[in-house]
Amino acid sequence: MTLLPFLSRHARWLMLIGLAVGIALPQLAQFVRPWLSELVAVMLFAAALRIGPRAALGAIRDLRGSIGALLVFQLLCPMALIGLAAAAGLLASPAALALILMLAAAPLASSPNLTLMVGGDPGPALRMLILGMLILPTTTLPVFALLPAFGGAAGIFGAALKLLAVILAATGLAFALRPRLLPAPGPTALAQIDGASALLMTVIVLALTSEIRPALLERPLELLGWMALAFLANLGPQMLTLWLRARGGRSEALEALAMISGNRNIGLFLAALPATVTDPLLLFIGCYQVPMFLTPLIMTPLYRRARRRAAEAAPGLGFAGEHAITGAENGDRNAPESRR
Repeated sequence: MTLLPFLSRHARWLMLIGLAVGIALPQLAQFVRPWLSELVAVMLFAAALRIGPRAALGAIRDLRGSIGALLVFQLLCPMALIGLAAAAGLLASPAALALILMLAAAPLASSPNLTLMVGGDPGPALRMLILGMLILPTTTLPVFALLPAFGGAAGIFGAALKLLAVILAATGLAFALRPRLLPAPGPTALAQIDGASALLMTVIVLALTSEIRPALLERPLELLGWMALAFLANLGPQMLTLWLRARGGRSEALEALAMISGNRNIGLFLAALPATVTDPLLLFIGCYQVPMFLTPLIMTPLYRRARRRAAEAAPGLGFAGEHAITGAENGDRNAPESRR
């Protein structure tokens, strides 16, 4: 048994170990954090290489649907929360600010990998990741305009463009090399890539949880409150999206939409907003990593149940059109039973 396929089969538990190590040994973050951008780029390259351009880009109708979903996620949801928080007089509270920033953020860079781990098609997740970064500077303008402490969204442009450049470079290189390296990938090749991606995500989490242990020792009640908010912010949108899609019998891109609804790149704002705004939110950002990386372990049964219910609500529909691209016939070992 080789190492990478073994890690692929046990990716959910590997990420749990990474979380535990990152929390127990926060000093490891100083070794990983300087290489965070490079690690994210390699992870995106691996995801794009596995998926391929055909499944990632999709058809024109897929692009329209993806942009529509992203506008709901990145613009309408944070604007609605701003209205509710303002009406309740809580707009200036750190908790409201944390939730608004999380909802306004673009999809998480590891969304395709997480989508694959819960048995979904990672292609739509990669497509929405790229599109979400493209529209981020535009969607943040009205959101930040309603939050006077930010002074507008000008600062987000540089950080967004930098991350977008990394995403486009990593995915572009992977798409260019795919015909030579993986013209027709089989289960063995896919297992190697999945194992490498799981290992990369485990290393990345070490750099993102360093705030948790000091808070556990010094202010445990505050940590408990932020952790509860993080689980609600991450898992709540996923559950709601799964319920809505399953109830409507809409199984297309079900896993990708649910994953992206709750997993956002809130850390991007750390490089773009004033420290006076972001410093009080560092503990929330650290707590947010916990449900994020636990999602494949604790949410996979819900994802599978939602897919079954969506198929029952719409007989004869589902992934028939995408099965040949990313289903079991293409060696996707993570495809749920309903797709086999």
